[in-house]
Amino acid sequence: MRVPFLILTPMCLLVGIATASWSGAPLNPFHIILIVIGAVCAHISVNASNEYYDFKSGLDFRTQKTPFSGGSGTLPSQPEKANVALAIGLTSLAITTLIGLYLVYVKGIGLLPLGLFGIAIIYTYTKWITRRPILCLLAPGLGFGPLMVMGTHFVLTGAYSWTAFIASLVPGFLVSNLLLLNQFPDLEADKTVGRRHLPIVMGRQSVAKVYAALLAASYMPLFVGYLSGKLPVQGFIALATVFISVHTARGVLRNADDIPMLVPFLGKNVLINLATPALLAIGLFIAH
Repeated sequence: MRVPFLILTPMCLLVGIATASWSGAPLNPFHIILIVIGAVCAHISVNASNEYYDFKSGLDFRTQKTPFSGGSGTLPSQPEKANVALAIGLTSLAITTLIGLYLVYVKGIGLLPLGLFGIAIIYTYTKWITRRPILCLLAPGLGFGPLMVMGTHFVLTGAYSWTAFIASLVPGFLVSNLLLLNQFPDLEADKTVGRRHLPIVMGRQSVAKVYAALLAASYMPLFVGYLSGKLPVQGFIALATVFISVHTARGVLRNADDIPMLVPFLGKNVLINLATPALLAIGLFIAH
């Protein structure tokens, strides 16, 4: 399940809960609990399925493991648990689907397209999306950004909004960037199993510039939202992470091809991904 990584999900959901709160909608605790369970199970499904297929392809035996990439190492050391990983992935996806269907039933058919899109990403990510560079870049951000945030907002308010969409772009850019940077250590190993993500296609040094650009772009929705009247001024609290972002971007650009030197910046990137959406949500709650 890669449990330590699952904290990213509630941080992203918090943005959708906060946009709903700022819109004046009453927050249904039962629906929030269902949202969290469904979204965490979706994340578990991706992680467990990825563990299974990376073990089956032999990738897990070739990666240069870091605390943030290269898999958990569970199945290479305990291969008899491969079917357990697959079962966890499928069971988690089933739970997500059942919760999603219930929420569609009680909140309306408008939620269904996001749910179907999310399930498609989960099901195809490891075996298909990772072989298509642009989709591989965009899919994580779409899942944790617009799908989670706008889906949460819809469940709690009964409608979509530009506020939720603009706010969702913050975790959207950040999470795509998170997966992008975590691909750096695995570049050579990923090539051997047919993956084709941006670091493989463009090289680490070129993609480091893409990383820096996406990191800068993750703050742009705050300004767009404020200037358009869709986000309150309190949302700028999320700019508190700019300083660590600048430091991290410089470190990635400087150490793109030196994995041991790059690893601390992978950790800082995780911190940015957790703190920025949380601060944006806090700003929205304060504004309400």
